[in-house]
Amino acid sequence: MSEAQPMRATNWALGALAAACLLAVLALVAAPAAASLVPPGNKVYFGVSDTGDPADFGEFSEALGRHPALIQTFRTWGSDFPESIERWQTARARPLLHITTADNSDGHELISPRAIAGGAGDGYLIRLNRLFWAKEMPAYIRPLAEPNRCLNVYAAYDCEGRLRSAAHRPRWYKRAFRRIYILVHGGGKRRQINRRLRRAGLPPLRSGLGGLPKAPVSIVWSPLPAGSPTVPHNRPKRFYPGSRWVDWAGTDFYSDNQDWKALNGLYNRFSGKPFAIPEWSVSTGDDSAFVRKLMTWVRRHRRAKMLVYYQDFGSTSSYRIQNWPSSLGVLRNALRSPRFPSFAPDFPKAPPPPPGGLAPKR
Repeated sequence: MSEAQPMRATNWALGALAAACLLAVLALVAAPAAASLVPPGNKVYFGVSDTGDPADFGEFSEALGRHPALIQTFRTWGSDFPESIERWQTARARPLLHITTADNSDGHELISPRAIAGGAGDGYLIRLNRLFWAKEMPAYIRPLAEPNRCLNVYAAYDCEGRLRSAAHRPRWYKRAFRRIYILVHGGGKRRQINRRLRRAGLPPLRSGLGGLPKAPVSIVWSPLPAGSPTVPHNRPKRFYPGSRWVDWAGTDFYSDNQDWKALNGLYNRFSGKPFAIPEWSVSTGDDSAFVRKLMTWVRRHRRAKMLVYYQDFGSTSSYRIQNWPSSLGVLRNALRSPRFPSFAPDFPKAPPPPPGGLAPKR
């Protein structure tokens, strides 16, 4: 062994120790708290879904005469999304990231709720935690939404109301959601993270990391109002992970399936949480009465703090509100209220250009 080798080993050990100490400190540094992601006072964050084309965000904003504060992107479990981050930065809108376990190419299930609960997906959850922490980017994370919609691969029940498999039982969904919540939030040394997992009825972290930094994220739980199929064992309450592991409660609400009783029931049941409607739309034609009623509902329910329009894809889509002038007019008028700020604090901003103004090489 040369004289340089012991020196390199010593330097490596010191570097590893310094990195571990730094991570421990960072894990305890207070990033923007999850509570800060709730708009202040009587404000409501209005947003729109991300189609993958930045021009659609701009056209939507122009049609409504209001810049949406939020942008919702739908991504597949395990995938990286640098192009999505660029769109968030271009839009200057706080992200709402929906995560599905359906493969983007053929729709097969990538990982089951039971596998997530057991830690098989920890690597991906750690990446999410570190991404939002490193970028200091406040964001809402909406994992495995609509767990009581039979068409979702992670749903417990198929469209006949039968259990999909043992790995999809509601208890595994709830435990998977808890694990997602704990790891994506982060904020603590390894033993602290494992203690939280143990209290949630989950196995320890499947990683050798010394800890996780505290990411500026807020986690949204959003089942369908009554379930699809609408059977007792598919009600939202069967899938609630528990208040300790939910930052926002909410639901989706479309004009072709208006169950106002179920909407009110869901709002009242989870009265301790800010309420979100992360998907809503006029879905089968011009329906200004629906838009007016929903905007009135939001105004009268003080915990309703997030409202995100789903615009689907393509200019001919029935979800595109620009195709329905009466609905567009009602929404445009409602958004004139100062209750709907055009920007959320600390929205994503594009990095400064390099010296000389040249774009960085990809």
